[in-house]
Amino acid sequence: MLQEAAFTKVKAEKKTVTGADLLLEALKKEEVEVIFGYPGGAVLPIYDKIYDCDILHVLPRHEQGGIHAAEGYARISGKAGVVIATSGPGATNIVTGLADAMMDSLPLVVFTGQVATGVIGTDAFQEADILGITTPITKYNLQVRNIEDIPRLIKEAFHIATTGRPGPVLIDFPKDIASGMIEPPAEEEISLPGYQPTIEPNYLQIRKLTEAVSSAKRPVILAGAGILFSKASELLREYVEQQQIPVVHTLLGLGGFPADHPLFFGLAGMHGCYTANMALSECDLLINIGARFDDRLTGNLKHFAPKATVAHIDIDPAEIGKNVPTEIPVVGDAKVALSMLVKQEGKPPENSEWIQTLESWQKENPYWYENSNAPLKPQRVTEMLFEETNGEGIVVTDVGQHQMWAAQYYQFKNPDRWVTSGGLGTMGFGLPAAIGAQLADRSATVVAILGDAGFQMSTQELAVIREMNLPIKIAIYNNRSLGMVRQWQEIFYQERYSHSKIPSQPSFVKLADAYGIKGYEITSEQEAETILKEVMNNNEPVLLDFRVAEGENVYPMIAPGKGLHEMVGVKK
Repeated sequence: MLQEAAFTKVKAEKKTVTGADLLLEALKKEEVEVIFGYPGGAVLPIYDKIYDCDILHVLPRHEQGGIHAAEGYARISGKAGVVIATSGPGATNIVTGLADAMMDSLPLVVFTGQVATGVIGTDAFQEADILGITTPITKYNLQVRNIEDIPRLIKEAFHIATTGRPGPVLIDFPKDIASGMIEPPAEEEISLPGYQPTIEPNYLQIRKLTEAVSSAKRPVILAGAGILFSKASELLREYVEQQQIPVVHTLLGLGGFPADHPLFFGLAGMHGCYTANMALSECDLLINIGARFDDRLTGNLKHFAPKATVAHIDIDPAEIGKNVPTEIPVVGDAKVALSMLVKQEGKPPENSEWIQTLESWQKENPYWYENSNAPLKPQRVTEMLFEETNGEGIVVTDVGQHQMWAAQYYQFKNPDRWVTSGGLGTMGFGLPAAIGAQLADRSATVVAILGDAGFQMSTQELAVIREMNLPIKIAIYNNRSLGMVRQWQEIFYQERYSHSKIPSQPSFVKLADAYGIKGYEITSEQEAETILKEVMNNNEPVLLDFRVAEGENVYPMIAPGKGLHEMVGVKK
């Protein structure tokens, strides 16, 4: 009897934990530093445990703001951004952020609450089929059905999100799974036989590319965001200097190669510079490293790189040959591929005349604008922001004209200083993404360049900036319109400005003041110079309402259906 009683006591004293405990413990093992989350009924068991957790939790004022903040954090830190949202509307409010992260290859691990397993499928209160909704816009998604699987599933989720081509992973958490009790399960190793991304390229393809470089007369490298994700910037520079190959960038790849390098020839694509677009049009060898040949880069595919042998280095084999026929496919990690290329024996190309041609184009056809003190020109504002930060700031943008001016006139010298919504083009992205970027690098000067329209989609996140005292510099390019929409209506729709102008706006300075943030309205270059010197180096958030020229357009521009060589608005 005594032995039986002792056994019963030992059994009763065995430690039990909840599903929420297992979740948070798994996050700690993944060295998660910050959670962007918004509580609600289905995730209350998780939030009850967060109450005693030492992981920083950031409460956005809208779930979409939370997931965009996680994107900014992921882009600068290189780690997975972590998001928690409740079921139903909480989960559906993060759908845009998932699609944005999927398009731009950003690693996220997102947890959504779900109704209890016993009522799934009954249209219970705040139930939504978030797996069905998000299957096309996540790298992987799943619903937890057994408590003991939680540690393994979370470990797998982080592995999938951050390896290969990065992307968002969603885990749906039924409420009874989060609150259920269990003895801590034994730790399991990851076993994903169906997920084995190719890291090391085929040597024969590397050799084939080396030989193509040696025989090329007009080679060019198109550097995409894959350079940044694989931390390959230094190797790219080494390879470029070894082989003397000119470099142009995609929008998302900016900073992967220093803008002040003599072999850098600018941004390519719809609003890219003359030299970069002509380089792609006239090259005889195009080496794409970590870019996906999207339509905003290529223009009309019939006219894209018509004289070139195309080589494409990408970790995602689905991207190779998807849009542009590729003669030299190289599947693998950009950093590994470049490390192999720099070790190859092969003579550099004889391309001195080609470089001279590019230098001549660059000198004769720079970005340009007609500068005047009044009205204030947005291009000049961007140049001043570059000067005040010495090109070292983290620049976060929303989507529209201001985004393109930032890409054109802020000369990125270092990697991981540029955060923007590229593939999905999400208005409202910039302000919350700046929060995540600042949390990823507390010592950096973060400049959020926003349009007045996109800013008004996420103004509530000013509360987070003030609450956490994040010294973000919010630069609003206020042209009282949906700037890029207005530009298209001017050029392609006979100036029929259908709902693209915003005649009535709040005072952004007063709005900032309501949140306890200092604001300034700026109408001239002289005011801009004085105020920027005053505020850029202080440790407080600030809002700068730049009243810029309302009719200013972004040039150069490639019209829909045209090739890269058919730019309009080029200075001759």
